[in-house]
Amino acid sequence: MEPISMIIAALSAGAIAATKDTAGTAVKDAYQGLKTLIKKKFESEPKAQMVLEEHETDPETYEAPLKKKLAEAGADKDGEIIKAAEEVMKKEDPQGFEEGKYNTNVTVQGDVFGVAGTNSGTVNIGPVTKGK
Repeated sequence: MEPISMIIAALSAGAIAATKDTAGTAVKDAYQGLKTLIKKKFESEPKAQMVLEEHETDPETYEAPLKKKLAEAGADKDGEIIKAAEEVMKKEDPQGFEEGKYNTNVTVQGDVFGVAGTNSGTVNIGPVTKGK
C-alpha cells in the first residue's frame, strides 16, 4: 500500500472509531497521536490544517484534498507519521495488519526504503539495494 493511502485509511478509520462509543481507547489514542503528528507537519499551512479537520467529519469529500496536502508536506516520507498510521491500523484491523495489508514502500530522495509492520508491532525501515 502506498504511504499516503495508508495514512488516509488510518485517518478515516480513526475518525470513524472516534465517533463510536464502542471503539476502544487504544484506537482513539492512536488516532489522536497520528492527527497530532500531521497537525505538526501542517504547522505553517492553515489551509492544510482545515482540510485535516474537515476530513474528520466528511472523509469522502476531503480525501483528495487531504492526499494532496499530505504529499506536499512530505508525510509519505515521514517515518514517524507512517509508524503512527500503522499503529492505528494495527489496533483497528489487527488481522489485516498481521496479514501485511498495510505494508508500505517509501521512496526517499530516489532511494527505495522498505517499511513493514511485523507481528510484534515493530516497524523495519531500511534501504533496499539493487543487485549488480
